[in-house]
Amino acid sequence: MKTGVIIVAAGRGARLGGETPKQYRLLAGKTVLERALACFLASPKIDAVQVVIHPDDVALYTKAVAALAADARLKTPVYGNSTRQGSVHAGVVALDNVDVVLIHDAARPFVSDTLLQNALEAGSTGDASIPGLPVTDTIKEIDDQHSVVATLSRDKLRSVQTPQVFRRSALLAAHDRAAEQGVMSFSDDGALMEWAGHRVKIFAGDAANIKLTYEADFTSAERFFREEHQMISRTGIGYDVHALGTGDHVWLGGLKIAHDQGVIAHSDGDVALHALTDAVLGTIADGDIGVHFPPSDPQWRGASSDRFLAFACERVRQRGGIIDFLDCALQCEAPKLSPHRDAMRKRIAEIAGISEAQVSVKATTMEKLGFIGRREGITAQAIATVRLPEGA
Repeated sequence: MKTGVIIVAAGRGARLGGETPKQYRLLAGKTVLERALACFLASPKIDAVQVVIHPDDVALYTKAVAALAADARLKTPVYGNSTRQGSVHAGVVALDNVDVVLIHDAARPFVSDTLLQNALEAGSTGDASIPGLPVTDTIKEIDDQHSVVATLSRDKLRSVQTPQVFRRSALLAAHDRAAEQGVMSFSDDGALMEWAGHRVKIFAGDAANIKLTYEADFTSAERFFREEHQMISRTGIGYDVHALGTGDHVWLGGLKIAHDQGVIAHSDGDVALHALTDAVLGTIADGDIGVHFPPSDPQWRGASSDRFLAFACERVRQRGGIIDFLDCALQCEAPKLSPHRDAMRKRIAEIAGISEAQVSVKATTMEKLGFIGRREGITAQAIATVRLPEGA
């Protein structure tokens, strides 16, 4: 039998909030979705993986799975529906070359080898099996006035997780029937199969297999994945200089600042972002800004330097790294930079994907000494501190 996995990643994560859907948030340098996918692609017993995404998330998805895209088992994603049930249905239809299918929530990145093995064994014995955990808390049933009407016996209660495993033919038939009848309220596929008349078995779940629902869940998950590998500290330095000439503004720290001179440069000449880019690249020994964005290449003429810093920070995250702090010191006689310092810190933090508290910007004159003192040029020095998994 061939076994496939459907990862449901079309949700908006309304309970958590935030602009980025939770399946695309980072956990120690990798997205939740990438970590969930890796749990299954690591197993040779999985023949195909089908992700169901929201139509608005194509760019987020492509970026999230870049490190896994070479695996031929990862199929082209399909678009989901306004309901979880509809999204799973779309995935089951698309994944038509398997006999057994595992349905899994993208927001559960903790599938262990043991849990996956339990699911695969359960899938070989029946049409529907789902992982469950014994309920340890006392469960009360209440009425509309929040008064207790019954105390339920814990002995026969289970809290249900994913991955849930089904014969594809039986699951597809149940989904088709529910769609035809307009019954779209099932919160999981086990309930759908119950409704369709199938016997649904419970196999042993895993208490560590939590679903990331609230901010506290992400805090715990971040701590777990950081502790998974020994993290080492790296520091990189950067320096940039540009001549000043005719113009009416300069770009510094991602801001366009009015000035009676302009920077002579191939790109926008933002020495602050250029120095920070080199500092970040230095932490991973990945060359410098000229290696990745050579001035001889016409596509970078007039380019916005925020692209360079964002690129460098992403290179760190692709290695599982965490950016701890960015510090930049500017040297120029004019313009006066103190009124712009906080705005520069905020903009640099936005570009780097870190908090404003992790960015420092300083500025000084050269007391009219040298080429800087003569207002012939402007320079920046930068230091970046990151943490990387040992051996990254």
